[in-house]
Amino acid sequence: EQLNQCLPRHWSHQNPIDIIGDAGPERYAKAVEIAARDKNSDGLLVILTPQGMTSPTEIAQKLTPFAHLAGKPLLASWMGGDQVAEGERILNQAKIPTFPYPDTAARAFEYMWRYSYNLRGLYETPTHAGDVSATAREKAAVMIKDVREQQRTILTEFESKRLLTEYGIPTVRTLLADSEEQAVQIAGEIGYPVVLKLNSRTITHKTEVGGVKLNLADESAVRIAYLGIQKAGAEHFQGVTVQPMVRAEGYEIILGSSVDPQFGPVLLFGAGGQLVEVFRDRALGLPPLNTTLARRMMERTRIFTALQGVRGRKPVDLAALEELVVRFSQLVADQLAIQEIDINPLLVSADGFLALDARVVVHPPGVDLPRLAIVPYPSQYTKTCAMKDGSAITIRPIRPEDEAGMVKFHEALSDQSVHSRYFHLVNLGQRVAHDRLARTCFIDYDREMALVAERPNAGIIGVGRLTKQHGGSEAEFAVIVSDRFQGCGLGTELLRGLIDVARCEGVTRVVGDILSENRGMQRVCQKTGFRLHFDRDEGAVKAEIDLSA
Repeated sequence: EQLNQCLPRHWSHQNPIDIIGDAGPERYAKAVEIAARDKNSDGLLVILTPQGMTSPTEIAQKLTPFAHLAGKPLLASWMGGDQVAEGERILNQAKIPTFPYPDTAARAFEYMWRYSYNLRGLYETPTHAGDVSATAREKAAVMIKDVREQQRTILTEFESKRLLTEYGIPTVRTLLADSEEQAVQIAGEIGYPVVLKLNSRTITHKTEVGGVKLNLADESAVRIAYLGIQKAGAEHFQGVTVQPMVRAEGYEIILGSSVDPQFGPVLLFGAGGQLVEVFRDRALGLPPLNTTLARRMMERTRIFTALQGVRGRKPVDLAALEELVVRFSQLVADQLAIQEIDINPLLVSADGFLALDARVVVHPPGVDLPRLAIVPYPSQYTKTCAMKDGSAITIRPIRPEDEAGMVKFHEALSDQSVHSRYFHLVNLGQRVAHDRLARTCFIDYDREMALVAERPNAGIIGVGRLTKQHGGSEAEFAVIVSDRFQGCGLGTELLRGLIDVARCEGVTRVVGDILSENRGMQRVCQKTGFRLHFDRDEGAVKAEIDLSA
Protein backbone atom coordinates (compact mmCIF):
# COMPACT_ATOMS: atom_id res chain seq x y z
CA GLU A 1 0.00 0.00 0.00
CA GLN A 2 2.83 2.39 0.75
CA LEU A 3 4.42 1.65 -2.62
CA ASN A 4 1.06 2.18 -4.34
CA GLN A 5 1.05 5.73 -3.04
CA CYS A 6 4.38 6.68 -4.61
CA LEU A 7 4.68 4.46 -7.70
CA PRO A 8 2.72 4.43 -10.99
CA ARG A 9 -0.31 2.16 -10.81
CA HIS A 10 1.24 -0.29 -13.31
CA TRP A 11 4.37 -0.98 -11.19
CA SER A 12 5.27 -4.69 -10.81
CA HIS A 13 3.44 -5.26 -7.48
CA GLN A 14 6.02 -7.95 -6.65
CA ASN A 15 9.71 -8.53 -6.06
CA PRO A 16 11.69 -7.20 -7.94
CA ILE A 17 9.98 -3.84 -7.46
CA ASP A 18 9.84 -2.40 -10.98
CA ILE A 19 9.45 1.35 -10.45
CA ILE A 20 9.07 1.90 -14.24
CA GLY A 21 11.60 3.33 -16.69
CA ASP A 22 10.77 7.00 -16.20
CA ALA A 23 11.67 6.87 -12.49
CA GLY A 24 13.53 9.88 -11.21
CA PRO A 25 15.71 10.32 -8.10
CA GLU A 26 12.76 10.91 -5.74
CA ARG A 27 10.92 7.76 -6.81
CA TYR A 28 14.07 5.64 -6.41
CA ALA A 29 14.74 7.04 -2.93
CA LYS A 30 11.13 6.60 -1.76
CA ALA A 31 10.97 2.99 -2.98
CA VAL A 32 14.25 2.16 -1.21
CA GLU A 33 13.04 3.83 2.00
CA ILE A 34 9.81 1.79 2.04
CA ALA A 35 11.53 -1.50 1.20
CA ALA A 36 14.18 -0.89 3.86
CA ARG A 37 11.50 -0.47 6.54
CA ASP A 38 9.94 -3.85 5.68
CA LYS A 39 10.81 -6.28 8.48
CA ASN A 40 10.63 -9.16 5.97
CA SER A 41 13.55 -7.85 3.90
CA ASP A 42 17.15 -8.58 4.85
CA GLY A 43 18.96 -6.65 2.11
CA LEU A 44 18.34 -4.50 -0.94
CA LEU A 45 19.72 -4.43 -4.47
CA VAL A 46 19.06 -1.24 -6.47
CA ILE A 47 19.35 -1.73 -10.24
CA LEU A 48 19.66 1.10 -12.76
CA THR A 49 19.84 1.00 -16.55
CA PRO A 50 20.30 4.35 -18.33
CA GLN A 51 17.26 5.45 -20.33
CA GLY A 52 16.16 8.74 -21.84
CA MET A 53 14.62 10.08 -18.62
CA THR A 54 17.16 8.50 -16.22
CA SER A 55 19.73 10.49 -14.27
CA PRO A 56 22.26 7.95 -12.89
CA THR A 57 24.28 10.59 -11.06
CA GLU A 58 21.35 12.32 -9.28
CA ILE A 59 19.81 8.97 -8.33
CA ALA A 60 23.14 7.87 -6.83
CA GLN A 61 23.25 11.05 -4.75
CA LYS A 62 19.72 10.36 -3.43
CA LEU A 63 20.76 6.85 -2.32
CA THR A 64 23.78 7.85 -0.26
CA PRO A 65 21.73 8.41 2.95
CA PHE A 66 20.80 4.69 2.84
CA ALA A 67 24.44 3.52 2.89
CA HIS A 68 24.23 2.39 6.52
CA LEU A 69 20.88 0.69 7.00
CA ALA A 70 20.74 -1.09 10.35
CA GLY A 71 21.47 -4.76 9.70
CA LYS A 72 20.55 -4.56 5.99
CA PRO A 73 23.22 -4.37 3.29
CA LEU A 74 22.45 -2.13 0.31
CA LEU A 75 24.06 -3.10 -2.99
CA ALA A 76 23.76 -1.35 -6.35
CA SER A 77 24.07 -2.43 -9.96
CA TRP A 78 24.64 0.65 -12.15
CA MET A 79 24.65 -0.75 -15.69
CA GLY A 80 25.83 1.35 -18.60
CA GLY A 81 29.60 1.69 -18.46
CA ASP A 82 30.82 5.25 -19.00
CA GLN A 83 27.28 6.65 -18.88
CA VAL A 84 26.95 5.72 -15.20
CA ALA A 85 30.60 6.07 -14.09
CA GLU A 86 30.01 9.25 -12.04
CA GLY A 87 27.04 7.67 -10.26
CA GLU A 88 29.16 4.62 -9.43
CA ARG A 89 31.87 6.85 -8.01
CA ILE A 90 29.35 8.62 -5.74
CA LEU A 91 27.94 5.31 -4.49
CA ASN A 92 31.37 3.82 -3.83
CA GLN A 93 32.45 6.96 -2.00
CA ALA A 94 29.42 6.49 0.27
CA LYS A 95 30.56 2.85 0.79
CA ILE A 96 27.70 1.38 -1.25
CA PRO A 97 29.18 -1.51 -3.29
CA THR A 98 28.41 -1.40 -7.01
CA PHE A 99 28.38 -4.24 -9.52
CA PRO A 100 28.27 -4.11 -13.33
CA TYR A 101 25.50 -6.74 -13.53
CA PRO A 102 22.68 -7.79 -11.17
CA ASP A 103 23.69 -11.48 -11.19
CA THR A 104 27.13 -10.53 -9.84
CA ALA A 105 25.46 -8.59 -7.03
CA ALA A 106 23.17 -11.57 -6.32
CA ARG A 107 26.25 -13.77 -6.01
CA ALA A 108 27.69 -11.30 -3.50
CA PHE A 109 24.48 -11.59 -1.46
CA GLU A 110 24.89 -15.38 -1.53
CA TYR A 111 28.47 -15.13 -0.24
CA MET A 112 27.39 -12.73 2.52
CA TRP A 113 24.53 -15.00 3.59
CA ARG A 114 26.75 -18.10 3.56
CA TYR A 115 29.38 -16.34 5.66
CA SER A 116 26.88 -15.12 8.27
CA TYR A 117 25.14 -18.53 8.29
CA ASN A 118 28.42 -20.30 9.02
CA LEU A 119 29.37 -17.76 11.66
CA ARG A 120 26.01 -18.12 13.42
CA GLY A 121 26.50 -21.87 13.37
CA LEU A 122 29.85 -21.52 15.10
CA TYR A 123 28.50 -19.19 17.77
CA GLU A 124 25.19 -20.89 18.51
CA THR A 125 25.14 -22.67 21.84
CA PRO A 126 25.03 -26.42 21.19
CA THR A 127 23.70 -29.12 23.46
CA HIS A 128 26.15 -31.64 24.88
CA ALA A 129 25.87 -34.93 23.00
CA GLY A 130 27.61 -36.94 25.70
CA ASP A 131 31.15 -38.27 25.70
CA VAL A 132 32.21 -41.64 24.35
CA SER A 133 33.78 -43.57 27.23
CA ALA A 134 37.54 -44.06 27.40
CA THR A 135 36.92 -47.82 27.47
CA ALA A 136 34.99 -47.69 24.19
CA ARG A 137 37.72 -45.58 22.59
CA GLU A 138 40.38 -48.05 23.73
CA LYS A 139 38.46 -51.08 22.45
CA ALA A 140 38.04 -49.43 19.06
CA ALA A 141 41.73 -48.52 18.92
CA VAL A 142 42.80 -52.08 19.79
CA MET A 143 40.49 -53.48 17.09
CA ILE A 144 42.01 -51.20 14.43
CA LYS A 145 45.54 -51.89 15.68
CA ASP A 146 44.99 -55.66 15.37
CA VAL A 147 43.79 -55.29 11.77
CA ARG A 148 46.83 -53.19 10.81
CA GLU A 149 49.23 -55.62 12.52
CA GLN A 150 47.73 -58.37 10.34
CA GLN A 151 48.86 -56.30 7.33
CA ARG A 152 45.21 -55.72 6.42
CA THR A 153 43.67 -52.41 5.38
CA ILE A 154 40.01 -53.46 5.23
CA LEU A 155 37.79 -54.36 8.16
CA THR A 156 35.21 -57.03 7.55
CA GLU A 157 31.58 -55.99 7.82
CA PHE A 158 31.36 -57.78 11.15
CA GLU A 159 34.39 -55.86 12.48
CA SER A 160 33.08 -52.58 11.07
CA LYS A 161 29.78 -52.95 12.89
CA ARG A 162 31.54 -53.81 16.14
CA LEU A 163 33.49 -50.56 15.73
CA LEU A 164 30.27 -48.56 15.27
CA THR A 165 28.69 -50.24 18.30
CA GLU A 166 31.55 -49.02 20.53
CA TYR A 167 30.57 -45.45 19.61
CA GLY A 168 26.88 -45.96 20.32
CA ILE A 169 25.76 -46.22 16.69
CA PRO A 170 23.03 -48.88 16.47
CA THR A 171 23.67 -51.63 13.93
CA VAL A 172 21.53 -54.43 12.56
CA ARG A 173 22.16 -57.78 14.27
CA THR A 174 24.96 -59.48 12.34
CA LEU A 175 26.25 -63.05 12.88
CA LEU A 176 29.08 -64.90 11.14
CA ALA A 177 28.68 -68.23 9.39
CA ASP A 178 31.60 -70.11 7.82
CA SER A 179 29.61 -73.02 6.48
CA GLU A 180 26.35 -73.60 4.66
CA GLU A 181 24.88 -75.52 7.59
CA GLN A 182 25.81 -72.79 10.07
CA ALA A 183 24.20 -70.17 7.83
CA VAL A 184 20.96 -72.18 7.78
CA GLN A 185 21.07 -72.64 11.57
CA ILE A 186 21.62 -68.93 12.25
CA ALA A 187 18.90 -67.95 9.77
CA GLY A 188 16.48 -70.19 11.65
CA GLU A 189 17.43 -68.57 14.95
CA ILE A 190 17.09 -65.02 13.59
CA GLY A 191 13.84 -65.73 11.77
CA TYR A 192 13.06 -65.42 8.09
CA PRO A 193 13.39 -63.48 5.85
CA VAL A 194 17.17 -62.94 6.16
CA VAL A 195 20.06 -61.36 4.27
CA LEU A 196 23.35 -63.06 3.44
CA LYS A 197 26.45 -60.99 2.66
CA LEU A 198 29.97 -61.93 1.65
CA ASN A 199 32.40 -61.86 4.57
CA SER A 200 35.75 -60.82 3.12
CA ARG A 201 38.93 -59.17 4.31
CA THR A 202 39.72 -57.78 0.86
CA ILE A 203 36.43 -56.85 -0.86
CA THR A 204 34.62 -53.73 0.37
CA HIS A 205 31.83 -53.22 -2.18
CA LYS A 206 30.06 -56.56 -1.93
CA THR A 207 27.19 -55.73 -4.28
CA GLU A 208 29.58 -55.27 -7.19
CA VAL A 209 30.66 -58.95 -7.08
CA GLY A 210 27.24 -60.41 -6.30
CA GLY A 211 28.09 -60.75 -2.64
CA VAL A 212 24.70 -59.65 -1.25
CA LYS A 213 21.51 -61.76 -1.30
CA LEU A 214 18.33 -60.17 0.06
CA ASN A 215 14.95 -61.32 1.27
CA LEU A 216 15.77 -65.03 1.68
CA ALA A 217 12.49 -66.56 2.80
CA ASP A 218 13.43 -70.15 3.71
CA GLU A 219 16.20 -72.70 4.20
CA SER A 220 16.41 -73.56 0.51
CA ALA A 221 16.93 -69.90 -0.42
CA VAL A 222 19.69 -69.57 2.19
CA ARG A 223 21.54 -72.62 0.81
CA ILE A 224 21.35 -71.35 -2.77
CA ALA A 225 22.47 -67.87 -1.67
CA TYR A 226 25.39 -69.26 0.33
CA LEU A 227 26.72 -71.27 -2.62
CA GLY A 228 26.22 -68.29 -4.96
CA ILE A 229 28.17 -65.96 -2.69
CA GLN A 230 30.88 -68.58 -2.21
CA LYS A 231 31.31 -68.84 -5.97
CA ALA A 232 31.22 -65.06 -6.48
CA GLY A 233 33.74 -64.40 -3.71
CA ALA A 234 36.12 -67.14 -4.90
CA GLU A 235 39.50 -66.81 -3.13
CA HIS A 236 38.23 -63.74 -1.18
CA PHE A 237 35.48 -65.79 0.49
CA GLN A 238 35.71 -66.10 4.30
CA GLY A 239 32.14 -67.13 4.95
CA VAL A 240 29.03 -64.99 5.14
CA THR A 241 27.24 -62.72 7.56
CA VAL A 242 23.60 -63.44 8.32
CA GLN A 243 21.26 -60.58 9.18
CA PRO A 244 17.53 -60.10 9.52
CA MET A 245 15.88 -58.58 6.46
CA VAL A 246 14.98 -55.03 7.50
CA ARG A 247 12.06 -53.47 5.69
CA ALA A 248 13.21 -49.99 4.63
CA GLU A 249 10.32 -47.95 5.98
CA GLY A 250 12.42 -44.87 6.47
CA TYR A 251 15.07 -42.86 4.68
CA GLU A 252 18.43 -44.20 3.60
CA ILE A 253 21.26 -41.91 4.70
CA ILE A 254 25.00 -42.08 4.12
CA LEU A 255 27.48 -41.09 6.81
CA GLY A 256 31.10 -41.19 5.77
CA SER A 257 34.60 -39.83 6.00
CA SER A 258 37.72 -39.78 3.85
CA VAL A 259 41.08 -38.05 4.13
CA ASP A 260 41.72 -34.82 2.22
CA PRO A 261 45.43 -34.04 1.59
CA GLN A 262 45.01 -30.50 2.94
CA PHE A 263 42.27 -30.72 5.60
CA GLY A 264 42.77 -34.25 6.91
CA PRO A 265 39.64 -36.29 7.72
CA VAL A 266 36.47 -34.78 6.18
CA LEU A 267 32.93 -35.86 7.07
CA LEU A 268 30.08 -36.52 4.64
CA PHE A 269 26.32 -36.58 5.28
CA GLY A 270 23.61 -37.06 2.67
CA ALA A 271 21.09 -39.24 0.92
CA GLY A 272 22.33 -42.84 0.79
CA GLY A 273 21.44 -46.18 -0.74
CA GLN A 274 22.52 -47.75 -4.01
CA LEU A 275 21.96 -44.54 -5.98
CA VAL A 276 24.17 -42.38 -3.75
CA GLU A 277 26.50 -41.56 -6.65
CA VAL A 278 23.58 -40.68 -8.90
CA PHE A 279 21.75 -38.21 -6.66
CA ARG A 280 24.92 -36.76 -5.07
CA ASP A 281 22.90 -35.07 -2.32
CA ARG A 282 25.61 -34.48 0.25
CA ALA A 283 27.26 -31.99 2.59
CA LEU A 284 30.78 -31.92 4.00
CA GLY A 285 32.11 -30.92 7.41
CA LEU A 286 35.26 -31.08 9.51
CA PRO A 287 35.45 -33.23 12.64
CA PRO A 288 34.94 -33.04 15.51
CA LEU A 289 31.36 -31.73 15.41
CA ASN A 290 29.04 -30.52 18.13
CA THR A 291 25.26 -30.74 17.84
CA THR A 292 24.94 -27.29 16.25
CA LEU A 293 27.56 -27.99 13.58
CA ALA A 294 25.99 -31.40 12.95
CA ARG A 295 22.60 -29.74 12.37
CA ARG A 296 24.18 -27.18 10.03
CA MET A 297 25.73 -29.96 7.96
CA MET A 298 22.42 -31.82 7.76
CA GLU A 299 20.54 -28.66 6.75
CA ARG A 300 22.68 -28.28 3.63
CA THR A 301 21.18 -31.41 2.05
CA ARG A 302 17.86 -31.87 0.23
CA ILE A 303 17.08 -35.05 2.19
CA PHE A 304 16.90 -32.89 5.34
CA THR A 305 13.52 -31.53 4.21
CA ALA A 306 12.14 -35.09 4.01
CA LEU A 307 13.50 -35.93 7.47
CA GLN A 308 11.20 -33.27 8.93
CA GLY A 309 8.16 -35.22 7.72
CA VAL A 310 6.50 -35.21 4.29
CA ARG A 311 3.40 -36.81 2.74
CA GLY A 312 2.02 -37.98 6.06
CA ARG A 313 5.28 -39.52 7.30
CA LYS A 314 6.25 -38.78 10.88
CA PRO A 315 9.36 -36.61 11.28
CA VAL A 316 12.67 -38.12 12.32
CA ASP A 317 13.98 -37.26 15.78
CA LEU A 318 16.47 -34.68 14.50
CA ALA A 319 18.00 -34.04 17.93
CA ALA A 320 18.83 -37.74 18.27
CA LEU A 321 20.20 -37.81 14.72
CA GLU A 322 22.42 -34.83 15.57
CA GLU A 323 23.86 -36.78 18.49
CA LEU A 324 24.48 -39.82 16.30
CA VAL A 325 26.33 -37.67 13.75
CA VAL A 326 28.39 -36.15 16.60
CA ARG A 327 29.35 -39.63 17.84
CA PHE A 328 30.34 -40.61 14.32
CA SER A 329 32.54 -37.49 14.12
CA GLN A 330 34.11 -38.48 17.44
CA LEU A 331 34.93 -41.89 15.98
CA VAL A 332 36.66 -40.24 13.00
CA ALA A 333 38.51 -37.75 15.23
CA ASP A 334 39.64 -40.41 17.73
CA GLN A 335 40.72 -43.13 15.30
CA LEU A 336 43.07 -41.34 12.91
CA ALA A 337 44.23 -44.68 11.52
CA ILE A 338 40.92 -44.82 9.61
CA GLN A 339 41.47 -43.82 5.98
CA GLU A 340 37.87 -44.23 4.79
CA ILE A 341 34.64 -45.11 6.53
CA ASP A 342 31.03 -45.05 5.43
CA ILE A 343 27.73 -46.23 6.78
CA ASN A 344 25.51 -46.83 3.78
CA PRO A 345 22.70 -47.14 4.28
CA LEU A 346 21.92 -45.74 7.69
CA LEU A 347 18.19 -46.30 7.94
CA VAL A 348 16.49 -43.40 9.74
CA SER A 349 12.82 -43.14 10.64
CA ALA A 350 10.55 -41.86 13.38
CA ASP A 351 11.14 -45.20 15.15
CA GLY A 352 14.92 -44.85 15.34
CA PHE A 353 18.16 -45.43 13.45
CA LEU A 354 19.91 -48.56 12.21
CA ALA A 355 23.21 -49.00 10.35
CA LEU A 356 22.49 -51.71 7.78
CA ASP A 357 25.97 -51.80 6.25
CA ALA A 358 29.36 -50.34 7.04
CA ARG A 359 32.73 -50.18 5.31
CA VAL A 360 36.03 -49.25 6.97
CA VAL A 361 39.46 -48.89 5.34
CA VAL A 362 42.51 -48.18 7.52
CA HIS A 363 45.93 -46.80 6.72
CA PRO A 364 48.60 -49.45 6.21
CA PRO A 365 51.31 -49.77 8.91
CA GLY A 366 54.19 -47.31 8.65
CA VAL A 367 52.11 -44.50 7.12
CA ASP A 368 52.12 -41.08 8.81
CA LEU A 369 48.60 -40.59 10.12
CA PRO A 370 46.75 -37.39 9.14
CA ARG A 371 46.14 -34.44 11.43
CA LEU A 372 42.72 -32.99 12.10
CA ALA A 373 42.06 -29.50 10.74
CA ILE A 374 40.25 -28.69 14.01
CA VAL A 375 41.78 -29.77 17.31
CA PRO A 376 39.28 -32.04 19.10
CA TYR A 377 38.11 -31.56 22.67
CA PRO A 378 41.22 -32.15 24.84
CA SER A 379 39.70 -34.51 27.40
CA GLN A 380 43.21 -35.47 28.53
CA TYR A 381 43.33 -32.24 30.53
CA THR A 382 40.37 -33.24 32.70
CA LYS A 383 41.23 -34.04 36.31
CA THR A 384 39.59 -34.36 39.70
CA CYS A 385 41.15 -32.79 42.78
CA ALA A 386 40.23 -31.65 46.28
CA MET A 387 39.96 -28.18 47.79
CA LYS A 388 41.18 -27.31 51.29
CA ASP A 389 37.90 -28.42 52.86
CA GLY A 390 38.23 -31.85 51.23
CA SER A 391 35.40 -31.36 48.73
CA ALA A 392 35.99 -32.78 45.24
CA ILE A 393 36.03 -30.57 42.17
CA THR A 394 36.49 -31.33 38.49
CA ILE A 395 38.76 -29.19 36.34
CA ARG A 396 38.25 -29.62 32.60
CA PRO A 397 38.57 -27.71 29.33
CA ILE A 398 35.65 -25.43 28.52
CA ARG A 399 32.98 -26.55 26.02
CA PRO A 400 30.74 -24.44 23.73
CA GLU A 401 27.69 -25.66 25.65
CA ASP A 402 29.08 -24.14 28.90
CA GLU A 403 27.59 -20.77 27.97
CA ALA A 404 24.60 -21.12 30.31
CA GLY A 405 26.89 -22.15 33.17
CA MET A 406 29.16 -19.19 32.48
CA VAL A 407 26.20 -16.81 32.77
CA LYS A 408 25.47 -18.10 36.29
CA PHE A 409 29.17 -17.90 37.14
CA HIS A 410 29.35 -14.22 36.15
CA GLU A 411 26.13 -13.45 38.02
CA ALA A 412 27.82 -14.59 41.24
CA LEU A 413 30.94 -12.40 40.86
CA SER A 414 31.42 -9.26 42.93
CA ASP A 415 32.59 -5.98 41.42
CA GLN A 416 35.92 -6.42 43.21
CA SER A 417 36.51 -9.82 41.58
CA VAL A 418 35.58 -8.44 38.17
CA HIS A 419 37.95 -5.48 38.62
CA SER A 420 40.79 -7.77 39.70
CA ARG A 421 40.35 -9.93 36.60
CA TYR A 422 39.78 -7.26 33.91
CA PHE A 423 41.58 -4.27 35.56
CA HIS A 424 38.35 -2.27 35.18
CA LEU A 425 34.67 -2.80 35.82
CA VAL A 426 32.78 -4.65 33.07
CA ASN A 427 29.04 -4.65 33.69
CA LEU A 428 27.14 -7.93 33.88
CA GLY A 429 25.24 -7.30 30.64
CA GLN A 430 28.50 -7.03 28.71
CA ARG A 431 30.03 -10.07 30.40
CA VAL A 432 27.10 -12.38 29.66
CA ALA A 433 26.27 -11.13 26.15
CA HIS A 434 25.81 -14.12 23.85
CA ASP A 435 28.33 -12.91 21.25
CA ARG A 436 31.02 -12.54 23.90
CA LEU A 437 30.36 -15.79 25.76
CA ALA A 438 30.12 -17.71 22.50
CA ARG A 439 33.64 -16.59 21.63
CA THR A 440 34.99 -17.44 25.08
CA CYS A 441 33.32 -20.87 25.23
CA PHE A 442 33.85 -21.89 21.59
CA ILE A 443 37.65 -21.71 21.34
CA ASP A 444 40.38 -23.05 19.12
CA TYR A 445 42.11 -25.44 21.53
CA ASP A 446 45.27 -25.23 19.41
CA ARG A 447 45.62 -21.48 20.08
CA GLU A 448 44.21 -21.11 23.58
CA MET A 449 42.87 -23.04 26.53
CA ALA A 450 40.21 -22.28 29.11
CA LEU A 451 39.79 -24.55 32.11
CA VAL A 452 36.62 -24.47 34.19
CA ALA A 453 36.33 -25.78 37.72
CA GLU A 454 33.04 -27.48 38.58
CA ARG A 455 31.65 -28.53 41.92
CA PRO A 456 28.58 -30.79 42.28
CA ASN A 457 25.39 -28.75 42.82
CA ALA A 458 27.36 -25.51 42.37
CA GLY A 459 28.19 -25.53 38.65
CA ILE A 460 31.17 -23.55 37.37
CA ILE A 461 33.04 -21.91 40.26
CA GLY A 462 36.31 -20.87 38.63
CA VAL A 463 37.89 -20.25 35.21
CA GLY A 464 41.51 -20.22 34.10
CA ARG A 465 42.57 -19.10 30.63
CA LEU A 466 45.81 -19.57 28.70
CA THR A 467 46.35 -17.71 25.41
CA LYS A 468 49.30 -18.49 23.16
CA GLN A 469 51.16 -15.84 21.23
CA HIS A 470 50.75 -16.48 17.52
CA GLY A 471 53.88 -18.07 16.11
CA GLY A 472 55.70 -18.01 19.45
CA SER A 473 56.21 -20.21 22.49
CA GLU A 474 54.92 -17.76 25.09
CA ALA A 475 51.43 -17.70 26.60
CA GLU A 476 49.49 -15.38 28.88
CA PHE A 477 47.35 -16.65 31.77
CA ALA A 478 44.36 -15.30 33.68
CA VAL A 479 42.39 -16.82 36.55
CA ILE A 480 39.11 -15.82 38.23
CA VAL A 481 37.34 -17.63 41.08
CA SER A 482 33.79 -17.17 42.34
CA ASP A 483 33.78 -15.07 45.53
CA ARG A 484 32.20 -17.85 47.57
CA PHE A 485 35.09 -20.22 46.83
CA GLN A 486 38.05 -17.84 47.12
CA GLY A 487 40.69 -18.87 49.65
CA CYS A 488 39.88 -22.59 49.23
CA GLY A 489 42.88 -23.50 47.05
CA LEU A 490 40.88 -23.38 43.83
CA GLY A 491 42.99 -20.66 42.19
CA THR A 492 46.13 -22.69 42.85
CA GLU A 493 44.64 -25.81 41.24
CA LEU A 494 43.48 -23.86 38.19
CA LEU A 495 46.90 -22.27 37.71
CA ARG A 496 48.64 -25.63 38.11
CA GLY A 497 46.28 -27.01 35.48
CA LEU A 498 47.19 -24.19 33.08
CA ILE A 499 50.92 -24.84 33.66
CA ASP A 500 50.41 -28.55 32.88
CA VAL A 501 48.62 -27.62 29.65
CA ALA A 502 51.40 -25.18 28.73
CA ARG A 503 54.08 -27.86 29.17
CA CYS A 504 52.15 -30.39 27.09
CA GLU A 505 51.56 -27.83 24.32
CA GLY A 506 55.23 -26.83 24.06
CA VAL A 507 54.90 -23.42 25.72
CA THR A 508 58.23 -22.37 27.25
CA ARG A 509 57.19 -19.19 29.08
CA VAL A 510 53.93 -18.22 30.80
CA VAL A 511 53.26 -14.64 31.90
CA GLY A 512 50.43 -12.68 33.47
CA ASP A 513 49.60 -9.24 34.83
CA ILE A 514 48.20 -8.86 38.35
CA LEU A 515 46.92 -5.74 40.07
CA SER A 516 49.33 -4.62 42.78
CA GLU A 517 46.56 -4.81 45.40
CA ASN A 518 45.60 -8.37 44.42
CA ARG A 519 47.74 -10.02 47.10
CA GLY A 520 45.87 -13.31 46.97
CA MET A 521 46.66 -13.97 43.29
CA GLN A 522 50.29 -12.95 43.84
CA ARG A 523 50.62 -15.59 46.60
CA VAL A 524 49.06 -18.22 44.32
CA CYS A 525 51.63 -17.41 41.61
CA GLN A 526 54.56 -17.62 44.06
CA LYS A 527 53.25 -20.95 45.33
CA THR A 528 53.22 -22.38 41.80
CA GLY A 529 56.75 -21.24 40.90
CA PHE A 530 56.20 -17.84 39.25
CA ARG A 531 58.64 -14.96 39.69
CA LEU A 532 57.06 -11.57 40.43
CA HIS A 533 58.27 -8.07 39.67
CA PHE A 534 56.57 -4.68 39.57
CA ASP A 535 56.03 -3.27 36.07
CA ARG A 536 56.16 0.54 36.39
CA ASP A 537 54.88 1.09 32.84
CA GLU A 538 51.78 -1.04 33.42
CA GLY A 539 51.37 -0.14 37.09
CA ALA A 540 50.90 -3.82 37.89
CA VAL A 541 52.80 -6.88 39.05
CA LYS A 542 54.21 -9.05 36.26
CA ALA A 543 54.25 -12.80 36.94
CA GLU A 544 56.33 -15.14 34.79
CA ILE A 545 57.55 -18.73 34.83
CA ASP A 546 60.13 -20.39 32.60
CA LEU A 547 59.08 -23.92 31.50
CA SER A 548 61.99 -24.57 29.12
CA ALA A 549 64.15 -26.23 31.76
